[in-house]
Amino acid sequence: MSTPTSTAPDTGARSPEAAGIIIDARQRIDDLDGRIIGLVQERMAVSAVIQHERVTSGGRRVNLAREMEILAHYRDQLGKPGTALAMTLLELSRGQI
Repeated sequence: MSTPTSTAPDTGARSPEAAGIIIDARQRIDDLDGRIIGLVQERMAVSAVIQHERVTSGGRRVNLAREMEILAHYRDQLGKPGTALAMTLLELSRGQI
């Protein structure tokens, strides 16, 4: 019994048509990932401004009530994995606490 050969080994597709769709979709994902990374970097910069202003005005660097709002928002929009995503974003933006 022989194993079927793939027409596009880098995509896992079994037809040229499917391979073309996968290649296009992967390019779109790569473009989205680039935009997401840019937005995360922008978020980190904005968070640094907030932390600086909070600390220089005598406040604490982290506002836990605000972080809970962010966690709830991500959970409400994305479910349980959204909470993990929000935790990662918060850690990237303010460091570990």
